[in-house]
Amino acid sequence: MLKKMIPKAWLPLARRLYGSPHRGAPDVLRGYQNTENRTALRCVVSYNKYGGYCVPESARHRPAAKAILDGDVYEPQTLAYMIANCGNRDIVHAGTFFGDFLPALSAALHPGALLWAFEPNHENYCCANITIALNYSENIRLANLGLGARSERLFVQTRDSNGLPLGGRSRIVDASDSCEDKDAVQVVSIDDTVPSDRDIGILQLDVEGYEKKALTGALATIRRCMPILILEVWPESTFTTSNWFSENILSLGYEKHADIHGNTVFLPRKKWKEG
Repeated sequence: MLKKMIPKAWLPLARRLYGSPHRGAPDVLRGYQNTENRTALRCVVSYNKYGGYCVPESARHRPAAKAILDGDVYEPQTLAYMIANCGNRDIVHAGTFFGDFLPALSAALHPGALLWAFEPNHENYCCANITIALNYSENIRLANLGLGARSERLFVQTRDSNGLPLGGRSRIVDASDSCEDKDAVQVVSIDDTVPSDRDIGILQLDVEGYEKKALTGALATIRRCMPILILEVWPESTFTTSNWFSENILSLGYEKHADIHGNTVFLPRKKWKEG
């Protein structure tokens, strides 16, 4: 029925919008569908040198959205670094927002490599799905999930104290958090979600203060693959100088390599010396 109603050229986009699972994705990555309080998706399509993007209207005030709507690239140096260093391995990317990194990273991957993308905010996830469709990207495994230490049901805060949408700054909170604008979200660990036969070359996290739990749930993957770690941490955060980070990450042979657009890059010592 779908094929009869929709022109052939639009089928890839239609399949994304109707929620078809990504080809070859594990069950947990088939898209957690939040049907509560669903309304029409308000968005704008914009383009830059890497491709097309579906930008949520609610996030127009956010820096990433502003850059894309102006035809620019958000965090161009971060993207350039990831493109230059992904090699022939997979990338794990969270949070995805509306997919401002997806076209560039998808195009940079070698044949057979995959981009594992996680976005807990349902509106952002829907827009990211359309971004994937706009670029005909077949090597992205996008999930409407948050990352944590284990599988559990939590909440994602979608608006700030003034009622403004947080967009890419949406953050995971627990049930006791006092914020009013929060939606239920499924949280999973990287170790339980990304298949153990995948070789991860870059693990990039923009998870708004949830780095410790996300990394806790990825320790087996990190020990197995020793990927480049790219962590966006709040300026006031002491996480990367904490005892936990030293005992669990630096002890594996990681060292700080660079700061790029507010992201801190950690490389395994051997790779740093080789580079």
